[in-house]
Amino acid sequence: MPKEKKEEIFAEYGGAATNTGSTEGQIALFTFRIQELSDHLQRHRKDHSSRKALLSLVGQRRRHLAYLQKKDLNGYRALIAKLGIRK
Repeated sequence: MPKEKKEEIFAEYGGAATNTGSTEGQIALFTFRIQELSDHLQRHRKDHSSRKALLSLVGQRRRHLAYLQKKDLNGYRALIAKLGIRK
């Protein structure tokens, strides 16, 4: 992933390009990487190592979302609406 893309994601969701520790920014980065891996796996169905990485990313994103939901419910709802995940 290019450095510029990461900075763009963290600037949009984390508040600043250097705020790489923000929960919202990390969730957005996981979502971007999940979408990229999903596209890859549609083209390369037998790539099992990428499938394992995808499942790992989904689990990490789920744990971060659970943390955010506990800490800031309104921020959680805004983020999932902005990213287009869940319902």
